[in-house]
Order: sequence, then C-alpha cells, then structure tokens
Amino acid sequence: MEYIAVLAPSVVVGLLFWFAMKSIFNADKAERQAEARAQREAGAGNMASPDGGPTPAK
Repeated sequence: MEYIAVLAPSVVVGLLFWFAMKSIFNADKAERQAEARAQREAGAGNMASPDGGPTPAK
C-alpha cells in the first residue's frame, strides 16, 4: 500500500503534463490549419511559376 502512496503523486503529475501537452499540440494543429485555410482563401499559397520552377522571392 505504501508503494501506491509513493507513486501516486508522480503518476498524477505525469498525467497532468500529458493532458497539457496534448492540449497545446491540438491548439497548435488547429491554428496551423486555420492559417493554411486563410492563405488558401487569400490566394497567397505557394504557387509555382509558369516554367514549373520555384516561385522567386519577393
């Protein structure tokens, strides 16, 4: 029983850390998707030049 009392705080802190990191990564993913959607709608995506080469820097 004393093993549970010793390990419980570490497990709880580990779970809190895991949920926090999961939340941060999900928010970042949603932000990246929104940014990509906004760029597509604005027509500012990565467009190739007519010759098929990379787009020159502006």
